[in-house]
Amino acid sequence: MPERVILTIGTKKGLFVAEAPKSRGRFALRGPFGAGVAVYSTLVDTRGTPRVLASSCNAFFGMKVLRSTDLGKTFKETKSAPAFPKEDGRALANIWSLEAGDDKKDLWCGVEPASLFRSDDGGDSWEMVTGISNHEHARKWQPGAGGLCLHTILRDGNRMHLGISTGGHYLSEDGSKSFTASNRGVGAGFVPDPFPEFGQCVHKIARHPDAPGRLYMQNHGGFPEHPDFGVLRSDDHGRTWRSIAKGLPSDFGFPIVVHPHDADTVYVMPLEAPTRTCPGGAPAVWRSENAGESWKRLARGLPKKW
Repeated sequence: MPERVILTIGTKKGLFVAEAPKSRGRFALRGPFGAGVAVYSTLVDTRGTPRVLASSCNAFFGMKVLRSTDLGKTFKETKSAPAFPKEDGRALANIWSLEAGDDKKDLWCGVEPASLFRSDDGGDSWEMVTGISNHEHARKWQPGAGGLCLHTILRDGNRMHLGISTGGHYLSEDGSKSFTASNRGVGAGFVPDPFPEFGQCVHKIARHPDAPGRLYMQNHGGFPEHPDFGVLRSDDHGRTWRSIAKGLPSDFGFPIVVHPHDADTVYVMPLEAPTRTCPGGAPAVWRSENAGESWKRLARGLPKKW
């Protein structure tokens, strides 16, 4: 068990860092860092000397990546942030995901409009990954309500899984050189063809290293005529997907998280699609301990009703 716990919290007011001893009885809160600027993504990187990274994106002040080498006590800007080439025609609007790579200084970054960047020096310089950023579908993707964002990056050896809203799930099996839309069984209830090749509004994808072929997805559900669109599972590295939403009060939501020590334990937070509020006005997390075959409501410590 670790001697202390570091929790990073991205908000519209900036980045906050909470620290507690291993008992987690009480957290000390620091921040905000990058005060007044929204933070959409953070990364606690434990490779070598621990580092904390965070996006800091503002239309006036520009796009920045913040980095801390003292566990979130102080932050400095990296030498640069991801940026499209001048001739590309696109402009960076937000940074939605930061993920660790293979080497100690290797980083991946998903941005809006949906594109992927890579750094091999800890975030001081960035290169666009053309296999997905210039994919034949890229100029056909449409923004969802939150923007056209590449929000999920999952790596498994030479495989890489990307979640794009609104683009769908894309799979690379050659180390990110090329990507294929891999959405068989992933629905889109807002277009005439409910199972298009691409264009699904994927909200999040999660995996556990102990079950590398298995993926969990929170897709854009909430369609009464399609009650099996929202919460999905794949057992073949994302090539096909099936619903695991049975037993949930709603299949619409945004986060999906796998327990760090148990590949069969997964959590979602269902919402009512039309209002984005908790079913019945009562917030609850739902947990499955058998990889989505059944679900249990967890509400202890949360308000009984809003």
